[in-house]
Amino acid sequence: QASRLVELPYSSFDEDDDDNEDTEHDPGVWYPDPPKLSPFSHCVRYLAILWNLLFLLLGLLALALGVWGLLAKSPLPGGLPLGSDPMLLFVLAGLAASTVSLAGCLGTLRANPCLLRFFLGAVLAFGGLQVLGGLLLLLARRRLRDALRDLLLLCLLRYQQDPDLQFLVDEVQRSLQCCGLESYRDWESNPYFNCSAPGVQACGVPASCCLQPLQNGSVPNAQCGFGALALEAAVAGSLLNVGGCGAALGAWLRGQAGLIAAGAITLLLLEAVGALMALRVLGDI
Repeated sequence: QASRLVELPYSSFDEDDDDNEDTEHDPGVWYPDPPKLSPFSHCVRYLAILWNLLFLLLGLLALALGVWGLLAKSPLPGGLPLGSDPMLLFVLAGLAASTVSLAGCLGTLRANPCLLRFFLGAVLAFGGLQVLGGLLLLLARRRLRDALRDLLLLCLLRYQQDPDLQFLVDEVQRSLQCCGLESYRDWESNPYFNCSAPGVQACGVPASCCLQPLQNGSVPNAQCGFGALALEAAVAGSLLNVGGCGAALGAWLRGQAGLIAAGAITLLLLEAVGALMALRVLGDI
């Protein structure tokens, strides 16, 4: 019987199995429990979820507004390219805000470090771009005024081609009681209001330039500016706001500088709060 015994070759798996069995039955081995979150950490997580849900809803609202604006004008009038449509800004801003907020919400809810790092990096990038943009505005105020003038001139030229620009120009002229860029004569550069144009609006200005755009105090008078460019300056001054919108808009912006700065600082503080909450959740993970 002894001669029948065969010595088996040595294998490292045998030693590993012995080690595993010893580890399983060794009462001296201690496995630490995962750390429990403090009440403050739970509160931070709930606040982070609510914070991201709020910005997610705002981003989706801006995205829906931009998509609705693009679809309402499809196909774009006058053959304008999609990149020049102002509603595209709402689409891009809403898409970015909703994507980042969704990542922060899911990252906090599922305790996912990857999503939280993406959210944190995006918030820091947005904050850095805002600070950089503010510094550039302070350093290049003259160029900003020139860019604003060019934008107003572009709005005058495309007044009849884009409903959004038309609404914007009318609101600016009506609220600031102005007309054109430098004066009401700037509407001669528009191909529809030029005196050589074939339409009924030739040699006229939009109704938003009129001193009394309402007929009988209640009914909008869309023809109050017809033929205004053919009138003498004194006669036109009795019917229209002859001053330009460039100086009026610049004065309005200077008057609202404090409110604009307060809004920008508030937005930066909100982003800082979101970043701090994300850092706290990452630390707990």
